[in-house]
Amino acid sequence: MHIPDGVLSINVVVSTYAVLVGVAYAAFSKISRVWSSSLTGKTSSIAAVVFAAQMINWPIPGGTSLHFVGGALSGIMLGPWAGFTAMLTVLLVQALVFHDGGLTALGANAINMAVVAVFSGYVLYKVLKRSAWIAGFTSGWLSVFLAGTLCGIELWLSNPLSIAPLIVMALWHAALGVVEGAITASAIVYVKRKAPQLIEV
Repeated sequence: MHIPDGVLSINVVVSTYAVLVGVAYAAFSKISRVWSSSLTGKTSSIAAVVFAAQMINWPIPGGTSLHFVGGALSGIMLGPWAGFTAMLTVLLVQALVFHDGGLTALGANAINMAVVAVFSGYVLYKVLKRSAWIAGFTSGWLSVFLAGTLCGIELWLSNPLSIAPLIVMALWHAALGVVEGAITASAIVYVKRKAPQLIEV
């Protein structure tokens, strides 16, 4: 799902960066009030797990790639604002150090994986949390599907003559969401059994 440089139009680049700056400001304002050493360690741990999982990816048609996202897991484990911070940290390191995702596309990549995936996964889990497995699976699936579809929309808006990237991204991430959902559900059920206090929802 990491969009490289040179794919997005200038309008999409500017608008996604503007949204990212706004969300980042809101996130840092909120978490600065409750930040602690324990939250720092927890956020760092989740970011490390997501970073490692996202390094396994494969390209698909449309100028992007398919991989585990971890947005829902981050939101459920950390809450939406710290989850956003963890995911943004991962995306920054990937873009700056490993050139996985372009700097011009960082706004779009962050909105897709650090905003949409995190917040949609968090909200849906909160609604369905009476069953950890169902809530984890559904939130993992939906977070990836929405993030992938939005990525496709960004690619389509950058090249309106071809709607193929939107279709490809939506279909592929609907399928990937099943894997993401299963991993998310398994992780949440395990943590809830062993250390339920670590779940922020």
